[in-house]
Amino acid sequence: MSLNNKKCDMTPFDMKRKPVKQNIILTPLLWAASYILTRKQGLGKIERTGMNGIRPPFLVFSTHQGFSDYYIAPRALFPHRANYISDMEGFAAFGNEIYRQGGCIGKRRYVPDLSVINNVKYALFTLKQPVVIFPESRHCDAGVTSEIPDNLGNIAKYLGVPVAVLSVHGSYLANPFWDEGHERRSRISARIELLFTAEQIKDTPAEVIQSEIEKRLQYDEYRYQLENRIIIDAPGRAEGLHLPLYKCISCEAEGKMTSSGAVLKCTSCGSTWELTELGQLKDMENGKLLHIPDWYRWERKETEKEIEEGRYSSDSKVMIEALPNEKGFVSFGTGRLIHDSSGYRLIPDNMEQTAVKISLDSFPIIIKPHILESVQTEYNYRGRGKCIVISTRNCCYYCYGKSPDLIVTKQEFAQEYFYRKAGKTESYQEAVEVYEDYINLGGD
Repeated sequence: MSLNNKKCDMTPFDMKRKPVKQNIILTPLLWAASYILTRKQGLGKIERTGMNGIRPPFLVFSTHQGFSDYYIAPRALFPHRANYISDMEGFAAFGNEIYRQGGCIGKRRYVPDLSVINNVKYALFTLKQPVVIFPESRHCDAGVTSEIPDNLGNIAKYLGVPVAVLSVHGSYLANPFWDEGHERRSRISARIELLFTAEQIKDTPAEVIQSEIEKRLQYDEYRYQLENRIIIDAPGRAEGLHLPLYKCISCEAEGKMTSSGAVLKCTSCGSTWELTELGQLKDMENGKLLHIPDWYRWERKETEKEIEEGRYSSDSKVMIEALPNEKGFVSFGTGRLIHDSSGYRLIPDNMEQTAVKISLDSFPIIIKPHILESVQTEYNYRGRGKCIVISTRNCCYYCYGKSPDLIVTKQEFAQEYFYRKAGKTESYQEAVEVYEDYINLGGD
């Protein structure tokens, strides 16, 4: 299916359109596909804790390690039909009506929008279906939990329905984000657990609900692999690992990491590591073992240190595509993506001669640092290489770059730090109000 918006239709996706009950004809097909695919990947019986007697409506927060999570959730919720929060790409890939009939509710990643909460409420109380939310909003980079929004407790309190958490292990190991083109044999397990009944939600402070949800969403897949002695002996098991591990832990050079076969190497200092069959990095010089999430967390701290010392900035040449709706992508040619302490700026090279004339956003796009709690990153989206996606309420802008100075994982770390430093908004309503501060600032 082509994802090109051939008519260059820039009409924004209708976020306010009400969701529908999952189509009763599609539902058996979804369940069958869910069962077959999860069994194929080695997922046995799903553990259920406290779910006996729980009937819709209820809310499910799920971990989000990879594509497998999309078809684990329907099996975990059987025999209930459900609605799922989904980003724009799914609607473009499968078609608006089919995706909606599958129960999906549209959302742009990291963009505050009250219509999403209203649609979740409608699905819960009018359609009487459970709703599944993937709070991480991305497939994990390096086998550990991504940033969790701090408003989950408030959302749960506002909706007032039972809350469950679906936690999955092994999904990332089978299909890591940095090499999604090659599936590995792993052992996948899943557990759905009721955290709070409706009565308990009413009597529990939002911060306690938030804390309990966050605890259940934590995972470390490389520790899971080691503790369960899961052997992954694929010859190319390290290929792509240099994308999240972009900074050499030996010489601290950035953008010099490469990977091939089972080996990770720094082309600056020559340091070499082997990814063992149990998911550890073995230093080829001294035999010491490194835990991949430790390397990843070190990079985050290094980025934050760089910001504090006033040294962080990124200015990259990119190819720009817009995804305003389910009709696909519109090319905007080349441009610059700038990211620093003042936020994001996206500047096409030919602002007066872009592929289409648009009125929904003015160029350059400017997004202040306190708006987006994170940023969508891709390592090889649509086979086009690394990509940063910045979104307004009206449109998602996909910025592809091949130059070494575009380090997408580092930008993810930086944006999350800028957001925390700027001070998180205290409520969803405030987030929406704050969002108005930057819309169209670039061109007005």
